[in-house]
Amino acid sequence: MARDQSETTDRERLIAALSRVATQDRAALGEVYDRTAPKLFGVCLRISGNREAAEDILQDVYLKVWNRAGRFDATRASPITWLCAIARNTAIDWRRANGGPVLVSEDHAAEVPDTRDTAPERIEAAQDRARIFHCLDALDAKQGSAIRSAFFDGFTYAQLADRMKVPIGTMKGWIRRGLLQLRECLGDG
Repeated sequence: MARDQSETTDRERLIAALSRVATQDRAALGEVYDRTAPKLFGVCLRISGNREAAEDILQDVYLKVWNRAGRFDATRASPITWLCAIARNTAIDWRRANGGPVLVSEDHAAEVPDTRDTAPERIEAAQDRARIFHCLDALDAKQGSAIRSAFFDGFTYAQLADRMKVPIGTMKGWIRRGLLQLRECLGDG
């Protein structure tokens, strides 16, 4: 019950913030951004398939929100649904303009969940992150750096090899051995 009340309060705050954005309130746009950017970035990334492009698309999304906030009608859609539709359509437009096929089914458009983790889920996730970082810190510095850059920053083997001035085969080996050590450290091996 408390979770439903929290979601209702979050929804009401987002509706109020969008209403203020319609009056050109920059702080309200910042609030909308803070509350929705991770979710909308996920939509943009899933459709574009490119992290840098998703960041650019997200900027376009918030520009559209700035210009269209007065059109939002809380009686017709939830604020997150409205925002996700803008993100989805902007990402699809980008995809089409850049010659790529649109890989999102029409049925999937309305399936953007608006869920929040419960406190126990957040605690468990924090503990898992702490274990992962502990295990990453236990790796050889080169392996740890390569794995962090690959998985957290999205670098490819080739980019990492060039960045660290090693052959690509060496980079692949570092990452493979590092992942095996991570698996063992995490107890999944």
